[in-house]
Amino acid sequence: MTYHKKSQAALEFIMTYGWAIMVVIVAIAALAYFGVLSPDRFLPSRCTLQAGIACLDHLASSTDQAISVTLKNSLGYDLTSVSVRASSCTSAASQATFRNAEQRTFTPFGCSLTSSQKYSGQLNVTYTNADTGLTHVMQGTITTKVE
Repeated sequence: MTYHKKSQAALEFIMTYGWAIMVVIVAIAALAYFGVLSPDRFLPSRCTLQAGIACLDHLASSTDQAISVTLKNSLGYDLTSVSVRASSCTSAASQATFRNAEQRTFTPFGCSLTSSQKYSGQLNVTYTNADTGLTHVMQGTITTKVE
């Protein structure tokens, strides 16, 4: 008889913990379904390019439908025919010259941006080395909240 009472106590113990675990799993699933646990809400804004050209600041504007990017030339030589293009933008921002150690703001227009949404896209910087005349394409990424 005591054998059955011990097994009944063990079964009740396991069932109680089972129900508690199931309630926690359902609560986490509901939070994930409604977007409360979305990692996009917690990830910081960032703008990264390959070494040599630093992305100092960036802004995505839904009113202008443009992405502004402030870049600094740290390549050690002057650049000519500089063009900055962001994915989902129809036009590129261009500058004739971009001197060494200089910083400039480039603003590609014609982007499809929605206010208070997260923008994540590719950033391409095309430039010509003023010393050699060779053209290069530098790729990077930009992730930010649209203002």
